[in-house]
Amino acid sequence: MSSRDAIVAEIPRLRRYARALTGHGDTADDLVQDTLERALDKWRFWHRERDLRPWLFSIMHNLHVDGRRRDGRVAFCADSDLPAPVQRADQADALELRDLQHALMRLPLEQREVLLLVGLENLSYADVALALGVPPGTVMSRLSRARGRLRAVLAGELTPPLRVVKP
Repeated sequence: MSSRDAIVAEIPRLRRYARALTGHGDTADDLVQDTLERALDKWRFWHRERDLRPWLFSIMHNLHVDGRRRDGRVAFCADSDLPAPVQRADQADALELRDLQHALMRLPLEQREVLLLVGLENLSYADVALALGVPPGTVMSRLSRARGRLRAVLAGELTPPLRVVKP
């Protein structure tokens, strides 16, 4: 498989992860485009014996974190601003997907990233650790906390955190 084909094959996964990270389709598409541009620019640094997906997720993670630092703010979205989930045949499924999306957006970014990479993208703990630049133990800890917090949010047991407004 050529390098172009290998990267093109990962685009759907990159888009799905970017959308889950940002919560906005346009921002996610920009993040994917920036990730692909950086990957092509730095292609000579990728080790061919390693899997391409964790390397691309690592680039995306770093770009996302850099963008959040540059913005210097955390974007909080109103429920009405969140994209609607894909319509399912059963109304209960659509409501559950919406609740899951809202619950995911309430998780801290570090926990949400790990949960999505392990649960949605089926990456191993070692690959997630490599992509995020943290030790594998940190990945397991964040995943455990994310799962617990997600259960609490979905059960309605967790109150939303208060924001500190600086003058």
